[in-house]
Amino acid sequence: MRLRSQLIAATLLFTFVLTVVLSLVFLSELLRERIGQTEAANDVLVHQILAATRTALQRGLKENPPAEAGEAAFAVAIEHALQTDDTLQSTLDGFVRYSSSLQDAYVSTASGRVLVSTDPSMVDAATPHRRSFATASGNSLLSKRKLLFGAPETLDVSLPLERNGQPFLVAHLGIRSTLLRNAYAPWLRDAVIVCLFALGGSLIVAAAISAVALRPIEQIGRELEVISARSGAERAAAEASASQDAVQRVSSTISRIDEQIRTSEQTRTEMATNLNSMLQTLKDGVMLFTADLRIAIASDSTANFLAAGMTPAAGTPLSEVFPPSTALGFLLSQLIAERRSVRDLAVPMDSGRTIELTLDCFPGSGMGALLTLHDVAAQEELEREIEVARRMASIGRLTAGVGHEVKNPINAMVVHLELLRGKLSKNPNADAQRHVDVLASEMSRLDRVVQTLADFSRPMEPRLQEQPLLPIVQAVTQLIAAEADRHNVAVAITEDSPSVPVRVVADAELLRQALLNIALNAMQAMPDGGVLHINLARDRNMAVLSLKDTGTGIPPERLGQIFDLYFTTKATGSGIGLAMTYRIVQLHGGVIDVSSETDATSPGRGTCFVLRLPLAARSSSKTAITGAA
Repeated sequence: MRLRSQLIAATLLFTFVLTVVLSLVFLSELLRERIGQTEAANDVLVHQILAATRTALQRGLKENPPAEAGEAAFAVAIEHALQTDDTLQSTLDGFVRYSSSLQDAYVSTASGRVLVSTDPSMVDAATPHRRSFATASGNSLLSKRKLLFGAPETLDVSLPLERNGQPFLVAHLGIRSTLLRNAYAPWLRDAVIVCLFALGGSLIVAAAISAVALRPIEQIGRELEVISARSGAERAAAEASASQDAVQRVSSTISRIDEQIRTSEQTRTEMATNLNSMLQTLKDGVMLFTADLRIAIASDSTANFLAAGMTPAAGTPLSEVFPPSTALGFLLSQLIAERRSVRDLAVPMDSGRTIELTLDCFPGSGMGALLTLHDVAAQEELEREIEVARRMASIGRLTAGVGHEVKNPINAMVVHLELLRGKLSKNPNADAQRHVDVLASEMSRLDRVVQTLADFSRPMEPRLQEQPLLPIVQAVTQLIAAEADRHNVAVAITEDSPSVPVRVVADAELLRQALLNIALNAMQAMPDGGVLHINLARDRNMAVLSLKDTGTGIPPERLGQIFDLYFTTKATGSGIGLAMTYRIVQLHGGVIDVSSETDATSPGRGTCFVLRLPLAARSSSKTAITGAA
């Protein structure tokens, strides 16, 4: 069966089931209403029988009162009054004669003996056992069907007459189910015919609507085939499906289009990923604007050229990113208004630094302009870092060779010195022994220097793993706790965003060593006590860890030398700690900066080390790179 025929058949089946269900509900409600009318009519009749019984009692007891006192005489008087009252008997006979569903009507005592009845055979007999009409009719369609079309039976409608709060006579109506069915048959037949006509009409209408609704599918299929059939293979597939059912052709065509879209989306995603990776590696800010001068693509480095808090999100207008009130915004608005392209134009920023601007305008195309911002100062800083790294590598290679060459002579000198010490012990000479002790002390110090040199030059292989930065900082504060107490230094740790942990990919042991070197230097810079403030923050995709002390500070002329190997201002310093710290930060792909204030009257006196480390992927808040629609 063709898919189109299957859809029409499914629609017809659904319509058939729905119409049948609604028809059953209609018949059930109709039966409920008619049975309710019958029940109300019978209730009126039984009340009239009860009223006639009351009148007959009043009339009979007045004419023939009880012969003596007592319940027995009263019961005999009641029976005589009812059985001799022609009006009551005529009332009962009239109800049965003119009702289409009544089989009999009678009055019985509360104990169940029939006193008056339209059926003479029932008089003085026990009340027959019959189901209540209200119970038999029920609320469900099944109970109503069983009442009308089940086994023939007589149902009872009764109403008691009370005396002294207790029933002593009961009026009864006997309703025959077959008579009730015969009374309901005409209108029930008409209702079934109406339901059948409704069923047939609904099926015809459903079939017509289905045919009309499915007719445009062929046109849709042809349009989709035109869209999908771009290559020769796709056209061949479209021609092969031409003999299929219209719905099947549309389904197969949509599948081909879906495959094309997935392929295109995959290609676009790969291109966007490559472009994103390329832009993230750039130090220059790169921004592509649409024809209406809104950001289409922006590199992460662009944020370094914007005001604090400004994020170059896709769709942001140029006027919001670079307000015309700023020097750069004013220049860009003029250049774009003139559709003029420039190369390496030096522009002074409001912050005082100078950048180089390159603008390429694309008039008449879907893109508006390509803006490139180059930070000259950042490039110079990068070149300085590269030079420092190059010098550190050279020093490492040199010290490794020197340490190896010096270690062997030192070992030989120590051996011969011990031999000399042994000979002097046989022939004691206080003056010679003093010189030997000096030589031993200095050679021991030289050995420690060579060992430190070897440790510095030894290759490091950091074991990097993603982890929060705060526990590393807390471990360092625990290590320096005793030193801090001895120098009367308070240590304070703060976070800019405590609810979101700062996570980095780092070697915890190496990073603790780097921070420990800085913290110990800070302690020694505060001999009279002070505060070491450690702060964790985020700056785009970098974790920022700052350590600021309130010590004496470092003179400006020495700031550029503090990371040099063996440079120290302390009498007992080795000059290796900060050089090692610099090397560890570099191994983590980070940057370390230092600033210092030596003026004793300045509230910012002290030294501040700032470490910038790349955030882990889950903690990084990178700007999404999206293409313009």
